[in-house]
Amino acid sequence: MKNKSSRRQFLTDISQGTLIATIGQALAAELGITTTSAEPAPEALHFGEFEPLVCLMQETEAAKLQPLLLRQLKSGVPLKRLLAAGALANARTFGGEDYVGFHTLMAMMPALRMSDSMPEAEQALPIFKVLYRNTSRIQENGGRKAEVLHPISAGTGIATADQLHDAMKRKDNATAEQVFANLLKQGADGAFDALLHCVQDDTEVHRTVLPYRAWDLLDVVGQEHAQTLLRQSLRYCLKAESYRRPEWEEHGRVLTKLLDEHKLLGREPGTRSAEDGFIEKLSNTLFAGSPADAAGAVAAALAEGFDPRDIGEAISLAANQIVLRDHGRPPEWEFPGKPTGSVHGDSVGVHASDSINAWRHLSQVSHGRNAFACLILGAWQIARDTSAREFAKWEPVPSKRQVSTLTIKEPTALLKELDAMVRQNMQSHAAAVVQRYGTLGHEPDPVFDLLLRFAVSEDGALHAEKYYQTVADEFRSTRPAFRWRHLVALARVTASEYGRPAPGQAEARELLKV
Repeated sequence: MKNKSSRRQFLTDISQGTLIATIGQALAAELGITTTSAEPAPEALHFGEFEPLVCLMQETEAAKLQPLLLRQLKSGVPLKRLLAAGALANARTFGGEDYVGFHTLMAMMPALRMSDSMPEAEQALPIFKVLYRNTSRIQENGGRKAEVLHPISAGTGIATADQLHDAMKRKDNATAEQVFANLLKQGADGAFDALLHCVQDDTEVHRTVLPYRAWDLLDVVGQEHAQTLLRQSLRYCLKAESYRRPEWEEHGRVLTKLLDEHKLLGREPGTRSAEDGFIEKLSNTLFAGSPADAAGAVAAALAEGFDPRDIGEAISLAANQIVLRDHGRPPEWEFPGKPTGSVHGDSVGVHASDSINAWRHLSQVSHGRNAFACLILGAWQIARDTSAREFAKWEPVPSKRQVSTLTIKEPTALLKELDAMVRQNMQSHAAAVVQRYGTLGHEPDPVFDLLLRFAVSEDGALHAEKYYQTVADEFRSTRPAFRWRHLVALARVTASEYGRPAPGQAEARELLKV
């Protein structure tokens, strides 16, 4: 009898396992069907009314996703809601620990803003693009089985930024997450300021951009999901501690010294306006100086009461110089989708520009020391990045000769020439056309509209959306004397990335009939 019973139980387990594999774990659990040998799964995050859409993003094969997204749109679901569900699906799956995953999350708000700038019939294209990438990566990673974010309870008592930072430095993930949950219970603004103390432990692009883009997404996803979105940045910082290097300590020592030396702690940011000459001089100092000198120059300007927005403008112009002067990817760094001479994707200039854009925004939405520290560290980072290669010795594009050969004046003809230069991957010539267009005083919107089409259609090596939005932000916040430099750089990067269409975009255009 014992053998028959064992055999019967074995066959039962096999049958139940086959059925669960067919209908899925979630439905099987609802029906009360389980396997006796299965380990209890960790508790899953649940997103309330978002949950069905989040599951759709995680559980659908990428090849079947876009028709389902279109069906959702036609049923009245707004694009913003689809994007919010995609962000929550991304966070629950990756938790800020997957390279393609967190790049996809960082592209979501830029994609939404790009969507707002497009004709109504095409507004879904950038959203479908980033959601297709999102679900593709989730499926490659194992779908719902691979989720890394699970519920975590807040600790007791009053949590502090020091407690969070200490737990991170000790690589105590459980305590850090609990402290952060407690900080969020006390208020999202304070928790975000505490998180920035951890972020500032290294001036690395993803460490900087991820918290800014996550914070930005709260306007779409909702403050009730702040813990889910922001803890990704904390987990990124915790993971980075496993490969911490001694040189990471230097900028922290310099920052502490400068905040004390210039008496920036406990004071409010200034409102003094900077003249064009001051901005140009400060930008050149940051581009050509050592990291310590660059950080010191910004700290001194902040102490003199200059508006942090003006100082951020100078830092972003220094980052822009890297894009304009870059000789492109050297042969030994060649990679599929990133050929020799290319400047798109994870180039030093694009990374620097995205990072400074994030530091600027973080400075504006944070409080106390962070309003100063973010800009000081942004200056440090730019000077460090310019020393990575001989950028200061290289001439920026376009060259005077390239600009002098252009005789076209009419804006429509110049836009046609720009389109042709992008399609031929003529980086410097595309930059020359935009520089001439701006010098002649034509309106910038048609140039943005043209380059936006390519930012949507092309793969961009995970950076097309972010960099396009970075330039759009910087153009609006930079004074007329300098703002066209940003658009010239975008033309160059767009010409570099052209020719590698984004996966899923052809299908999206067919579905949307555009």
